Amino acid sequence: MSSPDLVAERGGPVVPSRSALRPLGPDEVRIIGGFWADKQELNASAILPHCETWMERVGWTTNFDRVATGTIGEHRDGIEFVDSEIYKLLEAMAWELGRRTQPELDVRYRALVARVAAAQDDDGYLGTAFGHPGQPPRYSDMEFGHELYCAGFLLQAAVARLRTGFDDDLPAVARRLADHLVREFGPHGRVAICGHPEVEAALAEFSRATGDTRYLELARLFVDRRGHGLLDPVRYGREYFQDDVPVRDAVTMRGHAVRALYLAAGALDVAVESGDDQLAEAVARQWTSGVARRTYITGGVGSHHQDEAYGDDFELPPDRAYAETCAGIASVMVSWRLLLRSGDSRYADLIERTLLNTIMASPREDGRAFFYSNTLHQRTPGEQILDNELNDRAETIMRAPWFRVSCCPTNLARTLASVSGYFATATDHGVQLHQYGDLVLCTELASGPVSLRVETEYPRSGRVTVTIEAAPAHEISLSFRIPAWAGDRATLSGAGTTLTASTSGWLEVPKVFSAGEVWVLELPIEPRITWPDPRIDAVRGSVAVERGPLVLALESTDLPRGWTVNDIEVEENTLATTEQGARLRVRRRTAGSGLWPYGSRTPATQDDGIEADLRPYAEWANRGPSTMRVWLPTVSS
Repeated sequence: MSSPDLVAERGGPVVPSRSALRPLGPDEVRIIGGFWADKQELNASAILPHCETWMERVGWTTNFDRVATGTIGEHRDGIEFVDSEIYKLLEAMAWELGRRTQPELDVRYRALVARVAAAQDDDGYLGTAFGHPGQPPRYSDMEFGHELYCAGFLLQAAVARLRTGFDDDLPAVARRLADHLVREFGPHGRVAICGHPEVEAALAEFSRATGDTRYLELARLFVDRRGHGLLDPVRYGREYFQDDVPVRDAVTMRGHAVRALYLAAGALDVAVESGDDQLAEAVARQWTSGVARRTYITGGVGSHHQDEAYGDDFELPPDRAYAETCAGIASVMVSWRLLLRSGDSRYADLIERTLLNTIMASPREDGRAFFYSNTLHQRTPGEQILDNELNDRAETIMRAPWFRVSCCPTNLARTLASVSGYFATATDHGVQLHQYGDLVLCTELASGPVSLRVETEYPRSGRVTVTIEAAPAHEISLSFRIPAWAGDRATLSGAGTTLTASTSGWLEVPKVFSAGEVWVLELPIEPRITWPDPRIDAVRGSVAVERGPLVLALESTDLPRGWTVNDIEVEENTLATTEQGARLRVRRRTAGSGLWPYGSRTPATQDDGIEADLRPYAEWANRGPSTMRVWLPTVSS
């Protein structure tokens, strides 16, 4: 095993060579307590070993051993793209090792890398489903073979290793694989694309991490080839693969949601590195349209189960929300790239919403079961899935320990391990706080080092306290994101000054800071009623309740025995605050019991109602099978 060599340039998951804002790496931002420290500890102690154990149990890791011993043609476990789950796990491990020294995890990581490396072919190709005796030829199924998709996640895992300070075995494997891809698909190779985008962003980031521009050029080729009908059409149409319209010409997010967002992330990386503003603006345009017309209140995307796809504009039925966890993660990837490019706080707003309400809904509170899809209305109590049961249905209505398609648990693991990378950025002359949590930030500005400590119980509390621990003897700026939901009700106090936000966006403090100086941001965290756009027919006449950045939900666990959430109405003017979320007066509405569910407008009978608690949506289904809904019909509707 080679000795690890320190990499000169460290950083987080995305490090563009040019951007309005500079991302900060895990050595510059450390989460030390509160909500997000709890989630990172859950990831390290439960989610990572859970993923390792299951992939060993179902044979996905053993596939690499079979390639190394020449027996893979006799038997292979899992569908075509399960290699990617091992790679995502390696990325999560690399980020976790970059957070803190963990000798036992380091041993497990190196052992897994060795098994993957042993399966690499002499020419750099790496995969367990194609290209070996008894298997289909390499790249013989570009539509659904996922070979480039899997390769992309291996490159991402290598980027994590490089960015956390080590250029050792896995980056070496990745270089050989990337070189193979350049030979096979580069300017002098075959003109083809993968049915599932992902390799585009991976190649661009690997190019940034290694300084090899050939990888960026291949990413550009893949982006430019998309939308020209290179893939055979499927029953969902070419838009399923985003192969119907070139990226530059597309006007909104469409097709398979995860594919669409991974492609957008890769296109942005290519655009930023090559100075292609037209391409970047095309993706920004698609983001704007997709958020305004095709996104759920939780930040989730994808309203079609059959093809895991975006629906039409305002087609957002809560009970049919697919809102795949991986699509939420991909959404954060795109929004973060747009934020770095522009500094626009809208992108950080969506990151916050998606992280807290879609992505964090996935793991059970013990980190050993997960939602793949994230419905907003559960009509029947979910089927309890045993902790030793492999679930064949990705759209399970209860969290499951593992899936036949288990892309979400490992994707969640790599996101949680690197989540500190989304909290803050810097410029030559200032620091910007995008997300709020207990953290320590230390970075270098043009005028010298700055160090600050952030303390908060956010998202449960709206108070954020920032203590300056060190600052240059020159004026710098400290910028606080004011979420759209806070508007002009946020205040910032410090150094004998109180600032009030005039609108959402930013509160910026330019001054010469002193060590020990304290600034306190107050965000209005009380619950509020939210009404939907009237063009969303599926929830017309209903309201949702939000508290700060959290979307709340009504769960049958908080209703009287025998009630479900399907026959309730709420009185929106009875909204009150509770420790866990909010409280509303709820009535049960019972309709007639005839054979025909239509007729004259005869009011259904109502009971006297009760006071019911609403809790954060992301916490639902942790107290056993239940019914649940986010959008609540009002008494007047």
